[in-house]
Amino acid sequence: MSFDGVQATNCDATKCKYSAVKMGYWHDNYIQYFVTGYERKTPEINRGYYARTKGVAMFMDKFLMKTGSNCQIINLGAGFDTLYWRLKESGVRINNYIEIDFPSVTSKKCFLIKKNKILLDTIGTHEDEIKFIGPELHSNDYHIIGTDLRNLTELDKKLCQSGINFEIPTLFLTECVLVYMEQESSSMLLQWIAKKFNDIFFINYEQVNMNDNFGRIMLDNLRSRGCQLAGVDACLSPQTQIDRFVRVGWDSARSWNMINIYEYLPVDDRYRMERLEMLDELELLQQLLQHYCITIAWKGGTMADVDHL
Repeated sequence: MSFDGVQATNCDATKCKYSAVKMGYWHDNYIQYFVTGYERKTPEINRGYYARTKGVAMFMDKFLMKTGSNCQIINLGAGFDTLYWRLKESGVRINNYIEIDFPSVTSKKCFLIKKNKILLDTIGTHEDEIKFIGPELHSNDYHIIGTDLRNLTELDKKLCQSGINFEIPTLFLTECVLVYMEQESSSMLLQWIAKKFNDIFFINYEQVNMNDNFGRIMLDNLRSRGCQLAGVDACLSPQTQIDRFVRVGWDSARSWNMINIYEYLPVDDRYRMERLEMLDELELLQQLLQHYCITIAWKGGTMADVDHL
């Protein structure tokens, strides 16, 4: 199975986020360094990415409020995500932040970081604090790992090399990642995480309700771009999203489509955002939001009571 189409979605997502940032939907001083050119996206796409970014941040903030700095974040299929820099800028300090993606993606990210003083200075003030080794980066609190998430032996080894602590609270983050893996592979990954780590919280942004007409059109569009959603069976409903975690050893899970998330975001900021540009296709936005969701899952004591919006 070729992952070229899947890896290309990283560039698409980065361009979409950059479009929304340029329009003022949210603040990100760093995404400009990971994109070339500017392509203004439609208001529906901008609002969709706003809901995605703010929704993920909402649950991440709940985790950080509980743990303080004594925690780790592992971003699976991170692509060109800028969360590490945004957290640093906002004064958040955690023990370890690790990103994992295909080596072909991480090598590009490392190249872009290496040539940018602003990105480098945020990671470490001295050159010897940052080590670039092939498609990987290692520093005191930030690591980029190049590996295939289906290779659990290598994943285990590289996490250990990055100073992972299996005992402290750990947040796992995925955005449209598991859906590209065969369901057997993603199940093995989630089961491995549940066995290895004692206290974990998972935030998964992904497709949902993919068995109706709009979902099937989305699937066809992605396939035409070379993206086979091998794990789409877990995206048929909120319940299938929950089941994928519970059946492999997680304590519990909850799932909400993005309409629910959108409506729960702070009213004043939503009002500010909705005034940035006119939206003609409200129905299209609603359909898009109905076909994406945020699922949270947990194991251990730290996040056991975070089961509602």
